[in-house]
Amino acid sequence: MATSTTIQSTYAGEFAGKYVSAALLSGNTIANGLIEVKPNIKYKEVLKRLDLGALTQDNDCDFSDNSTVTLTERIIQPKALKVNLELCKEPFRSDWEAESMGFSAHDNLPKNFSDYFIALVSAKIAQKTENDIWSGTEANGSFDGFSTLLAADADLPAAQKITGTTIDASNVIDELGSVVDALPKSIYGADDLFLYVSQNIWRAYKRSLGGFGTQGLGANGVNGQGNNQDLTIQYFDGVKVVCANGLANNVMIASTKSNLFFGTGLLSDHNEVKVLDMSDTLGDENVRFIMKYTAAVQYSIVEDIVTYGI
Repeated sequence: MATSTTIQSTYAGEFAGKYVSAALLSGNTIANGLIEVKPNIKYKEVLKRLDLGALTQDNDCDFSDNSTVTLTERIIQPKALKVNLELCKEPFRSDWEAESMGFSAHDNLPKNFSDYFIALVSAKIAQKTENDIWSGTEANGSFDGFSTLLAADADLPAAQKITGTTIDASNVIDELGSVVDALPKSIYGADDLFLYVSQNIWRAYKRSLGGFGTQGLGANGVNGQGNNQDLTIQYFDGVKVVCANGLANNVMIASTKSNLFFGTGLLSDHNEVKVLDMSDTLGDENVRFIMKYTAAVQYSIVEDIVTYGI
């Protein structure tokens, strides 16, 4: 059975040749390299963790083995996902683009529509993947994201689980500070340390930088630019702050980039949509759009993570 297709239009002049759709959330985590990507995982991959005990001791004439070596592991197992859509060509034969399908009875979907549809499907998958990376829960078509994994991890130190609140420009400085204050000494100052924040926190911080918070930043904000704070990466107390579009409102995660992983088979699978015209094989009037890919996230060392609002 073909995917339900509804064409609602009123002919009033020449077709502009352009399809439009509602704006989609940017999948900025993968696109901007905000976490480590591990491609070419066919089934699962082991993330090894090596811990050493105390190493130094007072010197004497004997060899004294005094330390410990602990090797543990976490598993990242990308989940197989798919997109299956089937459109019937018949509704388009009475639409504005009928001529672009060709005059033969053996016609094709309008090229403008087909090209746009492929791009839209890819963009929708990028949006879904972005949300799942940070906030996903295991379900049909979804995988557990970092928020879900961390909420269930009993090994996350209690002092690094910050209770959240509703954040705006008036309290964002204090709340960001609570996360930075909880950072372990071992990762504070690391080159790849990031404070990943939700969109509403990102907006509140920019407004606060503009001088409109209550932290005495001055009426004109940073560099006297008011609320024209357009920095690609913000800093807070020396820690890089980035907006992770997939995080739920009022949620933050702080960790090193090298500690957070996105696993998949081939990255190109996330952008490849196969189009099959079934008239050549089954003799029907349907066109199938097929996409297959794998995805999962995992972290290596939970003690190197601070959460807020999870």
